[in-house]
Amino acid sequence: MSNRKLLNSELGRTSLEEFRKTEKLPLTVILDNVRSQFNIGSVFRSCDAFIAEKVILCGISATPPSAEIHKSALGAEFSVEWEHYQNTEDAVIKLKEQGYKILSIEQTENSIPLSDFQASPQEKYALIFGNEVHGVQQQVVDLSHASIDIPQFGTKHSINVSVCIGVVLWEFLKKFGKV
Repeated sequence: MSNRKLLNSELGRTSLEEFRKTEKLPLTVILDNVRSQFNIGSVFRSCDAFIAEKVILCGISATPPSAEIHKSALGAEFSVEWEHYQNTEDAVIKLKEQGYKILSIEQTENSIPLSDFQASPQEKYALIFGNEVHGVQQQVVDLSHASIDIPQFGTKHSINVSVCIGVVLWEFLKKFGKV
């Protein structure tokens, strides 16, 4: 049995033009004051990999062009649509008006474990991920339709925001029947 690593040319990657025409998942990722540009770059890369429709960068979250974002995004900042809002609440209110179901990815009193959340591919979702230290702002959680958490069993009960986004996007991909 061969277990040879595939070459990049064998991976069947789409071109930038093909990617832009690809039907995206009805998912918008909102970053609520994420401070690390390397985390932001990783978010772009995950959103590209899991065909999220857009990234909304809020508050102190840096925006492209940025050498630090590019270093971890590896060019995904060019394939994934993005917007910037000074205030996260303004982005959430706009998306609510557009019919998005707003979900804070945060540990709250009534948060739903990610594995239990019932997602529908007919709904549009905005997934809010928070600052590396403080999480999603309480006033943003208050504007959300629900909160989702990732069950964790170690001593820290938190994972890096870029890792969290990868876990959540993969789970939504499964819930939408794409894998």
